[in-house]
Amino acid sequence: MLSLQIPNIVGDSIPSAHEELTLAKSLPLDELIDKLIAGCVTFAINLTIAIIVFYIGKFIIKRVYKFLNTIMHRRQVDKSLTTFVLSMVKIVMYFILIVVVIGILGIETSSFIAIFASAGVAIGMALSGTLQNFAGGVLILLLKPYKVGDYIEVSGYAGYVREIQIFHTIISTYDNKSIIIPNGGLSTGSINNWSREDYRRVEWTVSISYGDDVDVAREVLLKMFDSDERVVKKYVEEDRKKYIEDDLEKKLEIDSDGDGIPDVMQEMDGRSWLYRIWHRRKAKMVKKIEEMRKEQIQGTVLGSHAVDRSPSVTVSTLNNSSVDLVARAWTRTDQYWGLYYDINERIYKELPSYGIHFPFPQMDIHLNRVSD
Repeated sequence: MLSLQIPNIVGDSIPSAHEELTLAKSLPLDELIDKLIAGCVTFAINLTIAIIVFYIGKFIIKRVYKFLNTIMHRRQVDKSLTTFVLSMVKIVMYFILIVVVIGILGIETSSFIAIFASAGVAIGMALSGTLQNFAGGVLILLLKPYKVGDYIEVSGYAGYVREIQIFHTIISTYDNKSIIIPNGGLSTGSINNWSREDYRRVEWTVSISYGDDVDVAREVLLKMFDSDERVVKKYVEEDRKKYIEDDLEKKLEIDSDGDGIPDVMQEMDGRSWLYRIWHRRKAKMVKKIEEMRKEQIQGTVLGSHAVDRSPSVTVSTLNNSSVDLVARAWTRTDQYWGLYYDINERIYKELPSYGIHFPFPQMDIHLNRVSD
């Protein structure tokens, strides 16, 4: 709405709309038309500038968003953190753009910001639970108690983390059910993250009959562990070093695009296209790979803190019908269940061939004959 710039004739007081209309009627028609035309032209110019600024700003926001997305992807920033940061940056930039456009149109931005802040306070009070979930999401992304792909157990649910969104986390169970859990409770409650450590201990309880040779059962179980490559033979640090080296050797053989540079190099180096242009010599690639290998296995060298993780078999419990042995072995977390089920099957198939029996629950009843 256009407002005529009429001199204030009532001292320091602000003239009312009725007074402005009265004064406008007192002006000559030509002067009134000139003022209206000038106001319309000024508004049209400001509107045109505002539209141009809006589309230029929108173009810049898209470019900045794409640039940040590319940088964070090349730096292999956590996927959940990338989504959160990009969303926040986009919202903030659009808010600034809208404020600038409103200012160009001649609307007082300070009043607009004050109204927006007041509305934000009111909405915040109405959505206190939602804001708690938002704050929880921020804490989760900063402190990283878990990340996308981890297997967690929380609030009676267990599954793989599929998404970490601003207000809630989505996990997928083994039977492919999607569980949506608010971030507020996740940030303050107890979380069992099964994937946080790269190695875990696997445990089996093997029940044998009374009279069976415990030493034979122990020897057979230890042979099973020794023949399985997934089992840590003594030190976790040695196994981790061997795994990293073997994994890199396998990846070095994969060159899907046939440019002479293994795919693992392009994944590890954020400047992959520059690398393909300027670093084609094999010697430089090998040197770079060796540097990466040393960096990855740093800290895996044995020291005074190394703990013996050799497999063990001990007598745990003397039950009513069985002698319970507890067998323990360490393996990589991603191989936990595969090793557990395979050894279970081997125990069932192989132990009987060594004279070891699996007892059934039984009860001995003694009858005393009473003579007449």
